[in-house]
Amino acid sequence: MPKRTDIKTILIVGSGPIIIGQACEFDYSGTQAARTLKNLGYKVVLINSNPATIMTDPEFADSTYIEPIEADVISEIIKKEKVDAILPTMGGQTALNISMKMFEQGLLKNVEFLGANPDSISKGEDRSKFKNIMNEIGIEVAKSRYAYNYEDGLKIPEEIPFPVIVRASFTLAGGGSGVAYNIEEYRDLIRIALDASPVNEILVEESLLGWKEYEMEVIRDRNDNCIIVCSIENVDPMGVHTGDSITVAPAVTLTDKEFQTMRNASFKILRAIGVDTGGSNVQFSINPEDGRMIVIEMNPRVSRSSALASKATGYPIAKVATLLAVGYTLDEIENDITKTTASFEPTIDYIVTKIPKFTFEKFPDANSTLTTSMKSVGEVMAIGRSFKESMQKALCSLEEDLTGFDSISDDKDFIKKEVTRANSMRILYVADAFRVGFSIDDVYELCKIDKWFLYHIYAIVDTEKDITIDILSNEELLRKVKSFGFSDLMIASLINKNDNIDEISQNDIYNARITLGIIHQYNEVDTCSAEFEAITPYLYSTIPPIKH
Repeated sequence: MPKRTDIKTILIVGSGPIIIGQACEFDYSGTQAARTLKNLGYKVVLINSNPATIMTDPEFADSTYIEPIEADVISEIIKKEKVDAILPTMGGQTALNISMKMFEQGLLKNVEFLGANPDSISKGEDRSKFKNIMNEIGIEVAKSRYAYNYEDGLKIPEEIPFPVIVRASFTLAGGGSGVAYNIEEYRDLIRIALDASPVNEILVEESLLGWKEYEMEVIRDRNDNCIIVCSIENVDPMGVHTGDSITVAPAVTLTDKEFQTMRNASFKILRAIGVDTGGSNVQFSINPEDGRMIVIEMNPRVSRSSALASKATGYPIAKVATLLAVGYTLDEIENDITKTTASFEPTIDYIVTKIPKFTFEKFPDANSTLTTSMKSVGEVMAIGRSFKESMQKALCSLEEDLTGFDSISDDKDFIKKEVTRANSMRILYVADAFRVGFSIDDVYELCKIDKWFLYHIYAIVDTEKDITIDILSNEELLRKVKSFGFSDLMIASLINKNDNIDEISQNDIYNARITLGIIHQYNEVDTCSAEFEAITPYLYSTIPPIKH
C-alpha cells in the first residue's frame, strides 16, 4: 500500500543527552527517520534536549525543539504543532519511556503511535509480560522470579540458587542490573535495581554465566513479511552487557540448524509481541554444553545494535523501519544499494568486528570489571575478509596506541586473573596467555570465550614467531601476515624483537609490500555478496591471502 495520507504531522522523539548506552547511535537513526519522513511530504516535528546532534540541524525537521524531553513540554509541542502521530522508536529507551508515560497519563489520546503501539511496547519492555508471552508460544526463557519490593526480593534466592542475575525493568543499557554471587551482594543489588526501575520491577534469573550470546536484528511489516537483517554474536560469554562485549557479525559459531531455529523464534516473538511496522532486536543465549537455547529479551524499537547492523550490512534499518511505520511494506521499498526490494535478507561475505571503547582512566574509582550493566562510552567497527583481519583492524582503531594484539604482561598469575575477570583489555590478556604457554583449553576454562575465537587468536600469536627480517623478501609469508590483519607497525616491532635489532620502521614494511606487490584491494559492502549489481555501495580495504 502507498504511504498513509490520513496523518500529516509526525513527532520524532530524540534520545536526549549523550549517556552510556545512548549516544550517537540514536542520532543516526533519528536523522534517517526525519529525512525519510520529510522526503515523503510529512511535516516533521522533532524534540531533543541535546543540541550537539545532527538530527537537530535545521534542515532535517520542519520544526525542531531543543527542549527537555518531559511530558509537559511534549504536550505543549503536540498542541502547538497539531501533531497527528508520534514515532517513539528512534530515540532509544528515553523516547520509549516518555511516550509510554504520556500514554498512560492520557496525554496522547488523539495522537497515534507509529512503529510500535503501546501494547507491543508494554509486552516487550515489561519483563513479567514478556516472560508469560514466551511461555505461551513455547519459547524457553531463563528460570526467574519477579519482585516489586525489597522484602519479596529477599525471598527469591530460596528458589533460585546463587549466582543470580538481577535485571531492572524499563531501564537503559542494563541500568541497575548485575550479577550476585552471595546474599551480601544480592541485598545491595536488588536495592539498586528496584531504585533504577521506573516501575519498581526487578527480574531475578538463574545464572547463564558462560553461555554464548547472540542478537538478531529483525524487521517485520504489516503483511507479516519478516527478514533477519543481521545476526550478531558476542565474543564475551553471558555476564557481560552486549554494549561492553566485543561482537562479530554475522554470527560465526552457530550451526545452520541453530541459526534457523533462532531465526524462526525471532519471527515468532515479533508476531506474539505485535511488532508489525518496524525493526526490533531479539537477544538469545545458548548453552555450549548441551545446546539449550533461551530468549533473553527483545527491544520493540530500533536499538543501539541497529546502527551497527546497518553499517555492517549496508541495509538502512532506521529508514526502512520509518517507511514501514507510515504504511509501506517491505516489497514496496527499494534497496538503495542494489535497487532490489527491501524484502531481500542481506548477505555478507566478510566479518565485522565491534570493540567497545572505555575511559576508566577518567574515573579512577570506577570498578573496571564488566558486568550486565553497561560501562563503555563508544565503540569502533572494522571490516575484514576474516575474523583475524577485522579483529586486528578494530584494535588499531581504538586510539589507544595499539598496533594489534600488543603484549601487556608476561606474569602468568596476573594474566590468569585478568583472563578470568571480564575487563576491557581481556582479549589482549588472552593473547598474552598463549604467549606464556597456556593452551586453548586452558584459556577456555578461564574465560568461556568460544574456542572458535580462541583458535584464531592463537593462530595470530603463533604466527608472530615467524616474523623476522626475512619476511621483507618473502612475498607469500608477508601476504599471509597482512591477511591476518597485522599492521605494518606491528610487523616492524616483531622483526626488531625477534631479530634483536632496532632499525626496522613502519615505512620499511610499507616499502617492502609495495615492492612485492602486496597492496590493499577494496571490496564492496553491497548487502548481497555480489548477487546483484551494486549501484551505490561503500567499500572496505583488505589484503587477500592470495595474489589476484
